[in-house]
Amino acid sequence: MNLHNKIKSILFTLLAFGMLQAQNQDPKAKALLQLVNEKVNSYQNIQIDFSYVLENELENIRQETRGKLTVEGDKYVLEILGIQRIFDGQKLFTISPEDEEVTISEENFEDNNTISPSTLLNFFEEGYNYSMDIKQAKYGRNIQYIKLTPIDSESEIRYALLGVEEKTKHVYNLIEMGENATKTTLTIANFQTNITIPKSFFKFEASNYKEFYINYLD
Repeated sequence: MNLHNKIKSILFTLLAFGMLQAQNQDPKAKALLQLVNEKVNSYQNIQIDFSYVLENELENIRQETRGKLTVEGDKYVLEILGIQRIFDGQKLFTISPEDEEVTISEENFEDNNTISPSTLLNFFEEGYNYSMDIKQAKYGRNIQYIKLTPIDSESEIRYALLGVEEKTKHVYNLIEMGENATKTTLTIANFQTNITIPKSFFKFEASNYKEFYINYLD
């Protein structure tokens, strides 16, 4: 899975928890996840600004990037690493200004590399056991962490920590610990809901990219 799809996978995981499959469910953790899910589903749309950090101390690696995600129903716009992805409910448009290229494709919701908010937890599809973990104060907010351990013994993920702000029941961050000593942290810096979005926001306007090469994959 490339970086764009990895980040997209984690982001949509943060916005949907109703299909979590687990063998050992902590009742308190389950109840909190249900509250998060209900809160998210109550919004007409969501827009988040986020940071994504990848670290590996053994290899002296630290990479950080920032982005924005806007979701309304099945439609979304993801902006990350200078690339914009627009899904209008039918087609996915990947726009790369640096390459002056637009790739038009279908979203394959059965593919592990692509995710729609409406298809829920692709990232957790193999199932996780979850339990309440530590509580921390961050920037004046109380963050309750839920630990998720993969049921699949061959998973590349050792465990993940999902941070939920107690007051709002919004997700604050997701920390993922890999078997190869790699740690990835996605933190939501700004969480807006029910914002005014123009009808054209999720629409690809070909007239704006007359000089771009249009690549049709399907």
